[in-house]
Amino acid sequence: MAPLPVSPLARALPDLPPVAGVRFGAAAAGIRYVGRTDLVMADFAPGTTVAGVFTRNKCPGAPVDWCRAALPDGSARALVVNAGNANVFTGRAGYEATQANAADAARLVGCAASEVFLASTGVIGEVLPYEKISTALPGLYATLSETGWADAARGIMTTDTFPKAAVRETEIGGVPVRIQGIAKGSGMVAPDMATMLCFVATDAALPPSILQPLLAAGTDRSFNRTTVDSDTSTSDMVLLFATGQAGTPPVATPDDPALGAFATALNALLLELALLVVRDGEGATKLIEIQVKGAVSDESARKVAMAVANSPLVKTAIAGEDANWGRVVMAVGKSGEPANRDTLSVAIGGVWIAREGTVVPGYDETPVVAHMKGPEIEITIDLGLGNGIGTAWSCDLTHGYIDINGSYRS
Repeated sequence: MAPLPVSPLARALPDLPPVAGVRFGAAAAGIRYVGRTDLVMADFAPGTTVAGVFTRNKCPGAPVDWCRAALPDGSARALVVNAGNANVFTGRAGYEATQANAADAARLVGCAASEVFLASTGVIGEVLPYEKISTALPGLYATLSETGWADAARGIMTTDTFPKAAVRETEIGGVPVRIQGIAKGSGMVAPDMATMLCFVATDAALPPSILQPLLAAGTDRSFNRTTVDSDTSTSDMVLLFATGQAGTPPVATPDDPALGAFATALNALLLELALLVVRDGEGATKLIEIQVKGAVSDESARKVAMAVANSPLVKTAIAGEDANWGRVVMAVGKSGEPANRDTLSVAIGGVWIAREGTVVPGYDETPVVAHMKGPEIEITIDLGLGNGIGTAWSCDLTHGYIDINGSYRS
């Protein structure tokens, strides 16, 4: 596949300082790509805990099954990720690949295979040449570095046009901590979980019983509110590792007040990474935010927002910079959620076009047309039925999406 032009919505990779207890690296194993890194490894300090959230696709990849089985132990010492081959729908061969590569990494790190977490991304239905990973791992392990985050962000890319990372500085009980993460994703992006692969690490000391609910809540507010194409991947996962190297004081529960700043920072980091994925949506030229209020519940508002976010007609209208608000009305009506055309109001770019079921008298489309020409589009919907609110993020649908996916395997 020919190199893709960088998304016009791209963001530069931030400075990625070390996270105590984490070393990353990337290598070219030749799994599918030529002339680029496609294998990433990380090792974590002894005592590192882990939480995870995974795709709900009913045809998950072998690495997802592996991680789900390993997660209950709550301990992590290594991560191995390959790009170019998803190790999905590969039967016994896929299972054997995970067994072999987990054992390979465990021998290098000196840990149990169940403390190795695996992820794969790429083409579905092709047997993973895991021997290439086995061959490359020893050399890769020897190069792991506290400063290898940027290389790792690039090494996990498939149809991504730019590497994605985010960092936050916060505190727990007055002790400074860092949270840092990388993600990949561009297409086959929709809940649950929306996207992709995402790996986050912190030097905080937190047990799995605290990490898991924090990650689940943060994912629900971020990755599960984003969509590129309504297709839920077979390989999606977010893993959160806590090395404990910062020496933070113990916390009792996920809602402990001492975790307030940490939870806020984690949520912000996850949302930033999720939006970077949407910005890199295959063929995307515009980032879309859909805000819904006045729903019968927050969950109903979320479903309405996602119905609009996933509508091909809404997405193509935005790609064509057409202020066709009637398509928003249509998408609200098809969501299956409570809605009443006579209480429905719609705004684009902060300009109310329709109020309570009818076009605003004297509506001037000029500022809306100007807004549609920009790179970030805001749609607001008031259902007028209750107090429920919800937000979703999406991107436009252009011919570039067809070009990329029509030639993905070539």
